[in-house]
Amino acid sequence: MNCPPKPITVSRTSSEEERQQALTGIYYQVLERQPYQYEHKVLQKAEDQFLHDKIGVRRFLKELGHSSVYLDSFYHRYSNVKFLEICLKHFLGRAPKDKAEIQHYSQILTTKGVDQLITAILDSEEYRKVFGCFTVPYARSQKYYQSPQSYLETQWLNAEHIGQRGTAIPTRYWHDLGLVCDAGVCHPEADVILNPPISNEVEQAVQKLVKLIESEQGQKALASVAPQKLEKLRAVIG
Repeated sequence: MNCPPKPITVSRTSSEEERQQALTGIYYQVLERQPYQYEHKVLQKAEDQFLHDKIGVRRFLKELGHSSVYLDSFYHRYSNVKFLEICLKHFLGRAPKDKAEIQHYSQILTTKGVDQLITAILDSEEYRKVFGCFTVPYARSQKYYQSPQSYLETQWLNAEHIGQRGTAIPTRYWHDLGLVCDAGVCHPEADVILNPPISNEVEQAVQKLVKLIESEQGQKALASVAPQKLEKLRAVIG
């Protein structure tokens, strides 16, 4: 069993070296890598303020989340729902709790914009209680999960990185569309794609999948679906 990550925390008494270590931890958690040289230039002002104790972790996270470095890496590359998943992973250290939470943050994203979405997450009561102003977010393990599948999906999401499984299809659609994504490539569960139950929510999810299918990432994610099953899916969508 993997040991839980040791939280990285800075304070008013932290040295510049300790703050640099925290900065490295922030980038691994939020960008899933260290910035390139030209990206450091974009973030230079915020980095200097953080390293010299002008701002704390939470304020730096807002600057990073609102920056072109973060948005170009995640927001402009993925669907809105997948981006919400990624944001919750990066800033709260967990997968979405349920569809209601996704709908709540989707409303903020569509009506107020991406900056307000990230601000809402970082200003949430959950973030304040878990991380405060000076602890670097990290992948968290919950004490209780709604189901074994919920536990597995949380582990997969926290282990997922840019270019790996799940980047095309958000986990909330897996069950709605009858997909199994356990083995690295999404494929349909037996008979589900052939005879899907069509509710309004499922129909909306399928409509969104159409756009993903047309993208390069969507083609890769559905590469294992047999042509005849895709035709039946298109018939349902039509």
